[in-house]
Amino acid sequence: MIDVEDLIALVRNYNPRTNEDLIRRAYGYGRQMHDGQFRQSGEPYFTHPVAVAAILTEQRLDDATIVTALLHDTIEDTKSTYSEIARLFGEEIAELVDGVTKLTNLQLSSAQSKDAENFRKLFMAMSRDLRVLLVKLADRLHNMRTIRSMKPEKQAQKARETMEIYAPLAGRMGMQWMREELEDLSFKVLNPEARSSIMRRFVTLQRETGDVVHKITADIRTELEKAQIEADVYGRAKKPYSIWRKMQEKDLAFSRLSDIYGFRIICADVADCYRILGVIHQRWRAVPGRFKDYISQPKNNGYRSIHTTVSGRDGKRVEVQIRTRQMHEVAEAGVAAHWSYREGVRVQNPFAVDPGKWLTSLTERLGQDDDDAFMENVKLEMFTDQVFCFTPKGDVMQLPRGATPLDFAYLVHTRIGNSCVSAKVDGIRVPLWTRLKNGQSVEIITAEGQRPQASWIDIVTTGRAKAAIRRSLREEDRGRFVKLGQELTRAAFEHVGRRSSDKALRTAARMMGLADAEDLLARVGAAEITARKVVEVLYPELALIREGEVDPRRPVAGLSDDQTFRRAACCQPVPGERIVGITYRGQGVVVHAIDCPALEEFEEQPARWVDLHWHSGRHAAVHTVSLDLTISNDSGVLGRICTLIGDQKANISDLRFTDRKPDYYRLIVDVDLRDVEHLHMVMTALEAETDVAQISRHRDLSRKP
Repeated sequence: MIDVEDLIALVRNYNPRTNEDLIRRAYGYGRQMHDGQFRQSGEPYFTHPVAVAAILTEQRLDDATIVTALLHDTIEDTKSTYSEIARLFGEEIAELVDGVTKLTNLQLSSAQSKDAENFRKLFMAMSRDLRVLLVKLADRLHNMRTIRSMKPEKQAQKARETMEIYAPLAGRMGMQWMREELEDLSFKVLNPEARSSIMRRFVTLQRETGDVVHKITADIRTELEKAQIEADVYGRAKKPYSIWRKMQEKDLAFSRLSDIYGFRIICADVADCYRILGVIHQRWRAVPGRFKDYISQPKNNGYRSIHTTVSGRDGKRVEVQIRTRQMHEVAEAGVAAHWSYREGVRVQNPFAVDPGKWLTSLTERLGQDDDDAFMENVKLEMFTDQVFCFTPKGDVMQLPRGATPLDFAYLVHTRIGNSCVSAKVDGIRVPLWTRLKNGQSVEIITAEGQRPQASWIDIVTTGRAKAAIRRSLREEDRGRFVKLGQELTRAAFEHVGRRSSDKALRTAARMMGLADAEDLLARVGAAEITARKVVEVLYPELALIREGEVDPRRPVAGLSDDQTFRRAACCQPVPGERIVGITYRGQGVVVHAIDCPALEEFEEQPARWVDLHWHSGRHAAVHTVSLDLTISNDSGVLGRICTLIGDQKANISDLRFTDRKPDYYRLIVDVDLRDVEHLHMVMTALEAETDVAQISRHRDLSRKP
């Protein structure tokens, strides 16, 4: 374990004005609080906070952050309290320690159902003071470096969480070195065989070709000396996980993988960057499509550099990054460069940005989204690289990799996106699902009256576009949902012998915290609230009394004891729908839905009509309804459809195809349901499935009694 004087010496190397007494007191306090505690490895627990502090000194961070690292587990794991830390070390440090404690207590594993809610809390905490995140990332890095002392199942859980959350977060904050190490440490746990295989292939490659990195580095230095440019040149083989990811993405064997070596050229100023680029391209052949100028178009996290890939020695592809020393500091430290100290004062690096502004704007922009949408949009914002495209006027638009012309349109303006009908890329008309590339010019073609389509959700990549499309679709569907909600609530109120009046609905909306009765009906129609819940809010005593199970043998009220009944095959009425009975000699009563067209032939025979209604309560799922579906002819689609129906606790009693085409199937699915709400839940779930082109209730008037 590093002793306190060695730790102070590490801080003093970049900050001679450090408050040595503050660090000594924090070191002593932390050691005392953790006395008697041990890590899984058997080491004293305090070795961990000290190691975290040492990692942060490598980023030349301020005293408050170093002290926070020493104390970051005291509130959670010892008898220490927020007020005591505030009294001993000040409010700023107490706030930072408390922030790290809250981050630690968030369960961010993707297996957690409350993942999205906790992710929102994570971003809110980070936006208040990003130093909290710096301590947490260093804490996770040291835990991953010492993960072998944990139980195997705990190792796997931590590694997955690191790979999915913390490594991309470090990358988004510009701390690429930390991202790479976190990914590789996680890779070592999650797929040790693959990592070992790559390491063995590297050894074999070096034995066959010699030290390629040293040779190419020497070649670059020679060319720079000829051009009389002073610069430092560094080369390295890429990390095993980075190579593995390329192999998976490109579906290539190791022997066919190119650009597994990377080189950095660090120079004095921007002019030298472009001079060096010219030297590299004159000496080696550039690989088309592999040039990126992040100096003229920086990333959101402040990253600036020129990237180019060339065919080097023996035709091997190598990636070359060219940047100034100040740019390199930001590229290495990322967000930490904003707090970095040198000679006792904050470094004024012109390229360092405060990602806290990005986090704040992100949380404000996504603050109105539900948890699932927030989670999706944050990941889209955080885990993607960028491409730069141009408007017809020459304005630069920054988009995530994989973005489409639709994303471009919504980035220009929501109105442009909503009315988009087609696009031209570099003057050529292209489909809306085309993936944009760096440097392309994009022209959006709009039409009055055009509205977003549901299929657009799967085309766009950005959270902004997805949110705008969903909002437009919700507004368009609102009228349909309100009408459906009226029918569902009417049926639910009739179940308890009440009438669904405007006043009752307004009262229920107020009690449920909704804007008005229309909002209530829209939510019922969209299956966000059940009609039964509305009744329970207004009439809890009636809802409880009538909540018993209905006898599936006699679900219909209004029949005499000696009358038999059956549901009409033409309209297949279900509980919750208004019904009427028609008597048949020797066949009992056939129950029809009140709007069944088959009833027209009995208009002149009023004696055969029987006034019926469904018994109140919970009906068994024995009422078969036929659904007419049109689905994509693709592998796995039918299986997903069946799974969706099963997820709604509905049973498929029959399934038959009515039409088969190369690109779609039509089929009729018989589903056993409880009532009209159950039917609506199933149809809504199927309607939301991308591969379901059309769904309707199948009515066969030829199947008369």
